[in-house]
Amino acid sequence: MVNPNASGNSTAQASISPCDDREGSDTTSSTKARETVIEVDKVSTHFGSHVVHSDVSFEVDRAEIFALIGGSGSGKSTLLREIILLQRPDSGSIRVLGSELSNLGEEDALALRQRWGVMFQHGGLFGALTIKENVGLPLREHTQLGENLIDELASAKLAMTGLTAEVGTQYPSELSGGMMKRASLARALALDPEMLFLDEPTAGLDPVSAEGVDDLVLKLRDIFGLTIFMITHDLDLLWQVADRVAVLSDGKVQGVGSMTELSRMDKPSVRQFFDGSRGRAAREQDLRLVGSAATHVHRSTSSKPK
Repeated sequence: MVNPNASGNSTAQASISPCDDREGSDTTSSTKARETVIEVDKVSTHFGSHVVHSDVSFEVDRAEIFALIGGSGSGKSTLLREIILLQRPDSGSIRVLGSELSNLGEEDALALRQRWGVMFQHGGLFGALTIKENVGLPLREHTQLGENLIDELASAKLAMTGLTAEVGTQYPSELSGGMMKRASLARALALDPEMLFLDEPTAGLDPVSAEGVDDLVLKLRDIFGLTIFMITHDLDLLWQVADRVAVLSDGKVQGVGSMTELSRMDKPSVRQFFDGSRGRAAREQDLRLVGSAATHVHRSTSSKPK
């Protein structure tokens, strides 16, 4: 069994299995063998004299929903770029799906990129292409499939994310914020990846649209066994879907664990996400949802014939 502390990081990290401590989760998951798919070990990054990361370490397990949070300028996006091969750290090691990123040649890097999908914060869709064409683009670039099959697969990916065939004929400028997020996610799923990287998946969305994304993230992990790594400021999303969360501050990981575990920590850099009005409201909403689910289960059990 892989220990999430094996990277040697001296910060407080919770050695629990994914979903162990998130209320309402299946506790049998703790007995499953764990497989580490992302290993960040003592990564340091500098921009001139400015220190972005200093010996950052954490691990992510297969089929885990792992979130990275931190204040503005804490280096979250930089770290994401380093993990998805868009930037190199100054020192340290990053391994993804068993491959050390610093040692990859162009051919191996391309093959590895095809094993994950990325949903960028602002969608990253091409304005001159329809939504279906955007979703089918990775298939056209990296496979030898015919156009009819690519169109069918693109439509299937749109349906997976809750979008209709009609949306596929529209252009990005014609979509709402929530639909844009779903379309971007559909494109990230085009090559049937093992992992998804989500950059602020609910940013700028109304509460109803954001809740729809929450549900979709959970379904993708639960149905397809995807590993999901996300950056987010959405406290509701963190409480409701994240198995573990890493808090990045002052260039270091200040703590890793479930939201419940982090809420019990005394570090000011961690407490800021729980002590404000938004943090308390998100926690109260999570407790209400857990209580509602427990009541539903109790009523269903009680109604069964004896």
